[in-house]
Amino acid sequence: MRRSFIALLSVSIIALATMGALSRPDAAPLPVVTVYKSASCGCCAKWVEHLKAAGFPVEVHDVADASEYAENSGVPVALRSCHTAIVKGYAIEGHVPADLIKKLLIEQPKIAGLAVPGMVTGSPGMEGNRKDPYDVMAWSSNHTTSVYAKR
Repeated sequence: MRRSFIALLSVSIIALATMGALSRPDAAPLPVVTVYKSASCGCCAKWVEHLKAAGFPVEVHDVADASEYAENSGVPVALRSCHTAIVKGYAIEGHVPADLIKKLLIEQPKIAGLAVPGMVTGSPGMEGNRKDPYDVMAWSSNHTTSVYAKR
């Protein structure tokens, strides 16, 4: 009888612990990504959908000239693309993959932001019948650049 009680108690404790673990979210909610883009840019809208599919809440601002936001965010001219986003103080320029934005937010390196310069076929929002290799660039406040990731 005592063994049955101990076994039942053990199973109950494990079940309660498991239910508690399942009811808790695995991670903190992702921060809002604020995007500045042209209203007529289809690839920018697709990139926003890519972010949403990855779990990011997104606040979109359709603007007349997105380059103004790149300038104000300190994005080096050589790294500019078609839209600029801000998340937790970092600038995100162009079609940066959501998984790398998540990595950036976890690691919190001392950089100003990430960029995928230009309009690379196969990058998020620029999907097509091929996938070109590309570099995701990081830059610092003094405009020193480095490769953050290769895709």
